[in-house]
Amino acid sequence: MTESVGPAAPGELEFVRAFVNTLDIETGSDALRDSSHWAAWADAHGIRGAASPDDLDSARRLREALRAGLLANHDRSPLPSRMIDALHSAADQCDVRVGFDGDGVRFRTAGSGMDLAFARIVAAVAASVSDGTWPRLKSCVNDACQWAFYDHSRSRTGRWCSMSICGNRAKQKRWRAGQGDPERLPA
Repeated sequence: MTESVGPAAPGELEFVRAFVNTLDIETGSDALRDSSHWAAWADAHGIRGAASPDDLDSARRLREALRAGLLANHDRSPLPSRMIDALHSAADQCDVRVGFDGDGVRFRTAGSGMDLAFARIVAAVAASVSDGTWPRLKSCVNDACQWAFYDHSRSRTGRWCSMSICGNRAKQKRWRAGQGDPERLPA
């Protein structure tokens, strides 16, 4: 999916959602493919600075580890160790600091380029885990899609990035499978 599907995630969690969606599995487009693709995506998200090939490799690993965490959110599973390790690695690479003000804890970020992207991601995930919004950030269960989305449903049971796209495809697939079932065909 090349466009944003559904309502945005709250606050900086929207940045995490957008970062995971730098890979569009359906079309094969990848904003982390090379430095020019990265620069266009980063510029659109207010990040200035170049990314080396090593930075891009680290970013792709972080993205896929986050996606694994978003898939785990469907089962309300704990954070996968792969995601924890990737977040630790990103935090070690960037400059994320904890600050306090009259409203509570604030994460402060600094740097530029990939360091700034990693800092924003680490801070957003930490805040989201703390405030309880993390389990609502999910990845579409359609293997051909896996687009990250924020589950705004009251029951927190959303499975697809879009009911009208992937949800409809899943329902059509189940219906077609039922039509081929010999027990359901007229004699």
